[in-house]
Amino acid sequence: MTRSRKVLAWIIGVWLALAVILIVIIALFDWNRLRPTIDAKVSQALGRPFAINGDLDVAWRREHDAHGLRAWVPWPQITAHDVSIANPAWASQPRFAHLDALRFSLSPLDLLVFRVKIPQLQLVQPDVDLERDAKGRATWDFTLPQNNTPSRWTLDLGAIGFDRGHIALDDAATKAKLKVDITPLKQAIPYDQIVAQTVADARTQASHSAGSAAGKSVATSSDTNGNGQPSDSKASATSYQFAWTAKGSYQGASLDGSGKTGAVLALQQAEQPFPVQAHLRIGDTHIALVGTLTDPLHLGALDLRLWFAGSSMARLYPIIGVTLPDTPPYATRGRLTAELHRNGSRFGYHHFHGRVGGSDLAGDLDFVTGGARPKLSGDVHSKLLRFADLAPLIGANDTATTPAPADAKPKSTPSDRVLPTAPFRTDRWKAMDADVTFSADRIVHGKALPIESLDTHVIMDTGVLHLDPLQFGVAGGKVDSTLRLDSSTTPMHGTLALHARHLKLKQLFPTFQPMQTSLGEINGNAALDARGNSVAALLGSANGELKLLMNDGAISRNLLETAGLNVGNIILGKLFGDKTVKINCAASDFIAKDGLFDTKLFVLDTPDALIDVTGTVNFANEKLDLDVIPHTKGLRILSLRSPLYVKGTLKNPDVGVHPGPLLLRGGGAIALGVVAAPAAALIALIAPSHDTGNANTCRAVLQKMRGPSGAAPTKVASPKHPARATAH
Repeated sequence: MTRSRKVLAWIIGVWLALAVILIVIIALFDWNRLRPTIDAKVSQALGRPFAINGDLDVAWRREHDAHGLRAWVPWPQITAHDVSIANPAWASQPRFAHLDALRFSLSPLDLLVFRVKIPQLQLVQPDVDLERDAKGRATWDFTLPQNNTPSRWTLDLGAIGFDRGHIALDDAATKAKLKVDITPLKQAIPYDQIVAQTVADARTQASHSAGSAAGKSVATSSDTNGNGQPSDSKASATSYQFAWTAKGSYQGASLDGSGKTGAVLALQQAEQPFPVQAHLRIGDTHIALVGTLTDPLHLGALDLRLWFAGSSMARLYPIIGVTLPDTPPYATRGRLTAELHRNGSRFGYHHFHGRVGGSDLAGDLDFVTGGARPKLSGDVHSKLLRFADLAPLIGANDTATTPAPADAKPKSTPSDRVLPTAPFRTDRWKAMDADVTFSADRIVHGKALPIESLDTHVIMDTGVLHLDPLQFGVAGGKVDSTLRLDSSTTPMHGTLALHARHLKLKQLFPTFQPMQTSLGEINGNAALDARGNSVAALLGSANGELKLLMNDGAISRNLLETAGLNVGNIILGKLFGDKTVKINCAASDFIAKDGLFDTKLFVLDTPDALIDVTGTVNFANEKLDLDVIPHTKGLRILSLRSPLYVKGTLKNPDVGVHPGPLLLRGGGAIALGVVAAPAAALIALIAPSHDTGNANTCRAVLQKMRGPSGAAPTKVASPKHPARATAH
């Protein structure tokens, strides 16, 4: 052997000896000697005491999932027993977490490049106490040491494995107190099997909460992503291996829940979804979900099928933070997707379908956080919408059919009032902004008065609600309006601009046979400015103008009873008895000031008489002060000669005959000299686009009122309003 070969052999031998000695030292080393050092370093990093109270074991094994050289080098398998992390001093519980064991493997070669690579961290029987106080301090927020010099070391954690455990939560911010127990299943359950069971359970709950139609609605096409294609192909390869149960309270309501999860949560590999499933009951609200969580280390994404069911959508506010109206019992299902970020997240509830009372709903909604206020946007559509289901939106709750929210005080319209006094729930308007379009193909308001459709754009901005446009299809015609309610002022400020055109009389009253021969229509305008927190308060403070025009109609006590118009029913009985009366033209022009609606013009032209109505309707106290003055046309066997008074209230009107001298009978319809200007304004409501060539009765009547032609008006003082001049 040459000298060079001997030197090389010695060098190799020395290195082999050193390697053997190192292996022996590592194999025989008592790793527990490192516990004080590890405890101190981890405690310093976490900002609170950390301790390994049991043994620290290290075993060396080859990592089968490793590649290249890493697959040939043994990896240390580290197990720390009886591990505890303390809580900060302010917390009520001394310990934040306790683990029977903490187990993980470590790549030794990556340490050479200052990288701590841990494929999986296994938590053995964790026991965790989570707490947040009224000041916002949370035990899960760790105070990490501040260092201006970036560390050369990086952590690469692949996944977290779970075991049997217990979690307690006491959160003053959300008023939540929960105890969650996690137990392993006897055997893994395939993802698709849990999905099928959750769909069936959600359908049963929807039927129980909102009726059988709701159960059918939430079960339809629940296995697709809304485009008819299965959307859980990756998740189908996973399985559920742990079950959990929860008990406690949330926002003052009792909470209980149960569900299942996977066993390993991949923190960085989005192609490995973590399956989750839950059913929660909070008060009388039921929530079911099934789906996956991916990439949680970077606050990744949720993809869930989500069902809601309960007595009112308003009760979802403390749960999901989205302001929704009081509604009848409801049930919905849809697909919840989420992009989670530290400074704001985006949630989407897409392709949802459901029932609210007797109405169906479908559409897409997005909820974005991170701005000055969270914002709800989207599009909602209904094929059939019952107006009764919309009643709570305008403060007209039917307490017989609509349960009051759990946190709401009893609200009802006083027994002597007609207008709804239930206040709008504006306390939550400033909690979020909104930009949502809503349309309904058909709206049903009882059998006798169908409102055909609805189309609106709802905008909520800093507590100001805009409905622009707010469009209704009614009786073959259309109502175009805009509504603005500003809850930032006290009392609330509201404005309404409304235009009603071409409402066909025979379609407006489809069950009233005499109206079916009517060829006329109703047109109207309204411009009102008001303040108040209910329908009654707004009308009781309204300022503005209201115009209405009806031609070629018919009216009877039966019709007025059907419409619930007590005052008109009594007046018609006094004037004409029980017979049906043809109305050539009805025209009204009211001026409103502080809720007092004054008749600038109110006339009804019939074949027998021209009826002039003067006086006021006070919506602030719902009191009436009107005079009804008939002017008979020509000679009649029975002449309508006596003026009537209307007093009392909207609910209990007092209609009688004025005492004193009778008005002189006129010969024919005579224009009222004091209404020339209002008559001219009302002519604009006769839309030429709908004139068919036939004479429009209202046009003729109003033109006669405004023009100098015809007999000069004979002025007779009204018994109740002597300053007003009328004609007979």
